[in-house]
Amino acid sequence: MVGRRRLVISVADLLARPGVQRAIEVEDELPDLALSSSAVVPGQPVLANLVLESTGSAVVASGTIRARWVGECRRCLGEVRGEAVTDVREVFERNPTEGETYLLDGDEVDLEPLLRDAVLLALPIALLCDEACDGPQPEAYRVTTVDHVDPADLAVDPRWAALDQLRGN
Repeated sequence: MVGRRRLVISVADLLARPGVQRAIEVEDELPDLALSSSAVVPGQPVLANLVLESTGSAVVASGTIRARWVGECRRCLGEVRGEAVTDVREVFERNPTEGETYLLDGDEVDLEPLLRDAVLLALPIALLCDEACDGPQPEAYRVTTVDHVDPADLAVDPRWAALDQLRGN
């Protein structure tokens, strides 16, 4: 993909001189970053401020990654927005260990897998719009077909009666 080339970084100068560092700042849209409860806001870039450092045979990337996210409150299902911020320190090497290090391909590192992994791990799982959110109000949505029926006269399903004890009723 041509658009992803901005996340492929040449590190030839670093590999030639172990111990040398280079600060980089990258941003790019990474589509389809989502969990069941939250997702990166479509059209918003993922931002990374990293320092790349050579160890001679590998490159260490460390820094901060940020992404704006959107999701639903687990109680009221209202929209919740925020920013995921995570610190990373990851190794790129020629023979990566799956799930532990990333590929150093010749004299280039592709930051996309690192950014995707870091953002997915930083996205919130159980969102709340507010700690005081009471959640849905089922009584507000009760529909009766007869206008003159008092809601207090409606029979309560006996399967839910045990829940009344939890409220202290």
